[in-house]
Amino acid sequence: MASTTDTQPDEKSKTQEDPEYPNNLQRIIIMTAMYLILFLVNLDTNIISTAIPRITDEFHSLNDIGWYGSAYLLTACCFQLVMGKLYKLVPAKPLFLLCSGLFELGSLVCAVAPTSVAFIVGRAIAGVGTAGLSSGIMVIMFHTVPQQQRPIYQGLFGATFAVASVIGPVLGGVFTDQVTWRWCFYINLPIGAVAIAIGIWLLRLRNQELEPWASSWLGRLLQLDPIGNVVLFPSVVCLILALQWGGAQYTWGDARVVALLVVSGVLLLAFVGIQIWKQDGATVPPRIVKQRSIAASLLFTFFNGAAMMILLYYLPLWFQVVKGLSATQSGIRLLPMILPTVFGAILAGVLTSRLGYYNPFFILSSVLMPIGAGLLATLSPTSGMSEWFGYQVILGLGLGVGAQQPLTVAQTVLGKADIAIGSSVMMFFRFFGSTIFLPVGQNIFLNSLVRNLSNLPDLDAEAVTSGGATDVRNLVSAEELPMLLLDYNSALINTFYLAAAISAVTIIGSIFVEWQSVQTPIQHATASGRKSDQEPAATTV
Repeated sequence: MASTTDTQPDEKSKTQEDPEYPNNLQRIIIMTAMYLILFLVNLDTNIISTAIPRITDEFHSLNDIGWYGSAYLLTACCFQLVMGKLYKLVPAKPLFLLCSGLFELGSLVCAVAPTSVAFIVGRAIAGVGTAGLSSGIMVIMFHTVPQQQRPIYQGLFGATFAVASVIGPVLGGVFTDQVTWRWCFYINLPIGAVAIAIGIWLLRLRNQELEPWASSWLGRLLQLDPIGNVVLFPSVVCLILALQWGGAQYTWGDARVVALLVVSGVLLLAFVGIQIWKQDGATVPPRIVKQRSIAASLLFTFFNGAAMMILLYYLPLWFQVVKGLSATQSGIRLLPMILPTVFGAILAGVLTSRLGYYNPFFILSSVLMPIGAGLLATLSPTSGMSEWFGYQVILGLGLGVGAQQPLTVAQTVLGKADIAIGSSVMMFFRFFGSTIFLPVGQNIFLNSLVRNLSNLPDLDAEAVTSGGATDVRNLVSAEELPMLLLDYNSALINTFYLAAAISAVTIIGSIFVEWQSVQTPIQHATASGRKSDQEPAATTV
């Protein structure tokens, strides 16, 4: 490939073109609020992992485990793209505050939920809020922090993710064991309130450039691509229902499952067709996803996110059921995965900044993750610390060095005007992968468990699958317990095999990401085809 070179604007014109930013103190306070929200979103993802077994105990809802993740991911996935579109049309401040409020409302519903269904509804509401927060934080940073200071603030994003990832499982275990799992959600309320108050008080995005609204209400509605979104939402819902029901509640050949799959496929194809038809008026402009590095990163993040969520949901089950540990102990034993994830993310960020290339970390992630997940699939009830500890370290390093790279790609190869949509599409694919494969993992787990329990003819399989995870040990005698744990272990490691398989697919995306330097300025093509000197960009090797 040829190198792309650009003419730098002179200092005078650059100064004249610089937008107006808040002063340093205001900037620090505003970005602190952003970090608080980001902390809560990442904490919400990690804190629930160690609480899930106890939640299933209270609601007698082992069958609903997949929905605890899928409900959140489903709405986050469905609304992610339209939120990216909205940030190009609506001032970021009110939209971001609205999404923060929805996230808080969802957390409150989860905290007070009297039933499993109510809990799932709360997760769905929180997911809608989360959909607008990821893109919103990126937009706010781009309009609050001058370009030369952004690497510092982006590094702090990684640190925030790291802190939430480290303390999430442990804090979830402490709340679950010492107080109640409901505090995993109550904790979001006061912290989120502080962040929202700061946003109301200080956030002023004077330099935000918005696309003009159409003059008529119909024209404004059409700007949001309602046809595309109306087609996308039921497509995702039908797919999730089919994956939840197929092989579990109904056979895969059941007319209901087949109909859901067919409808989902037809609607998804229709959505793609609508995006091609509408071009830059689409929710996902084709020119963005056709860019080679973006397309490769989308494939990578789709499978990387799915593998991560499967392991975060089912590895705590292994510790709490197979090893008989408490939620707190389970959270502590996830640290060998979480800490290397943090270390890998920070190290990859620093080295990418120094070396200028993110490609080595894509590839390293695609190698380490399937190895780590595959090794976890060798665990048994008698496995010792050296095994589950070492395997998690390998997996965590793979997760850490790769998880953030797709967003770095979006910031590198896209112009400033496309950052919101590019980030939204990237997060959509990450959520979509998790939304699809969490039900697949649940299906594999439950089917394997029911099949394995035939070894214990006196045990009612329905009592196991409809009860709580940690109640399993109380369903059999001491003589039958070892056999039950073997059966449970066998079912769980099948989900680890799934994670290993789908994480291995990420190598395809890693290979096709272009070797582009993040240190060299570039001119980004805009929707009109003009070149604009925007942000750090890439030299293609």
